[in-house]
Amino acid sequence: MGKKICLLEDDEGIREIIEMILTDEQYEVYGFSNVKDFMAFEDKGSQDLYLLDVRLPDGNGLAVCDNLKNNEATKGIPIMMMSAHAGLNEMRRDCKAEDFIAKPFDIFDLLKKVDRQLSKGN
Repeated sequence: MGKKICLLEDDEGIREIIEMILTDEQYEVYGFSNVKDFMAFEDKGSQDLYLLDVRLPDGNGLAVCDNLKNNEATKGIPIMMMSAHAGLNEMRRDCKAEDFIAKPFDIFDLLKKVDRQLSKGN
């Protein structure tokens, strides 16, 4: 498999589609539906990219982003935030994520952004 992507998305349908598409592109995807399970994942420091939804049933993706950016083991790993809600411009200002994508999104746009973030590390 290729690079590792950690996906935090509570909508099962969206999560499964993203996992399928990224896996087809030869990425190794670890999918989570809630903050609790994501935070319990012990291999966070070996990921190449985080793809995080903003609104989650048990927390906030922006807080997860801050946690990752303030952790020595994960602070250098790029983060992309996803949101179906207005306020993307505010998120850009308030969050340390490297990229943002509005839902619903075009799969090709998502892949382009993922590829761009992963190629920065090479």
